[in-house]
Amino acid sequence: MDPLPLPRAQPLGDAELVKLIGRRDPVILDIGCNDGHEVLRFLELFPACRVHAFEPDPRPRARFERTIRNSRAKLWPLAMGATDGEAEFHVSSGDPSALGHQDPARPPWDQSGSLRKPAKHLAVFPWVKFESTVRVQTMRLDTFAAQRKLRRVDFIWADVQGAEADLIAGATETLRITRFLYTEYNDTELYQGQVDLRGLLQLLPDFELVERFPNDVLLRNRTLR
Repeated sequence: MDPLPLPRAQPLGDAELVKLIGRRDPVILDIGCNDGHEVLRFLELFPACRVHAFEPDPRPRARFERTIRNSRAKLWPLAMGATDGEAEFHVSSGDPSALGHQDPARPPWDQSGSLRKPAKHLAVFPWVKFESTVRVQTMRLDTFAAQRKLRRVDFIWADVQGAEADLIAGATETLRITRFLYTEYNDTELYQGQVDLRGLLQLLPDFELVERFPNDVLLRNRTLR
């Protein structure tokens, strides 16, 4: 078994991202966009991009809708997964002061919600709470891409909190037309059934590892150039 490269400490920079994608008008999917902080980055870096952003949790979605008003970005109230329908979404909360955020106006933590039930997350991040669930609409990425008649996807930014295998299972056709996939991963089973990085790579045989970060990985579709 080939060793995996060591993680790079520096995050993926703006100049690197622009050079990587290599066009002014990319089609970008931000899956698990929360309040759209990365969407703002894409809109600034790519003056003719089209961004489809997906977020099932209504709390960050409300902040997105207040702050991002741009015709090049569309917010969809969906959890992208393995099936079309509905599912229980495990809502995260907690006091973010554990991360050094002392602003009393900062909303409760809403960045760890998942279609997957928390597992070791409860011990690794004990300040993050999962005290409720909500019913959310789920959709396969393949269903969405077919409905929107997407012919290419230049970049997927995915942060689905342990549900990476579900996302991939519902996106087999869409991933064939996707040039780059940037996704969160974890080698600890923070959520029930979460795959580690090696498991993730096994689910994506057409993708090669470009860069590994502490909890993210950048992959390139080797069948597309």
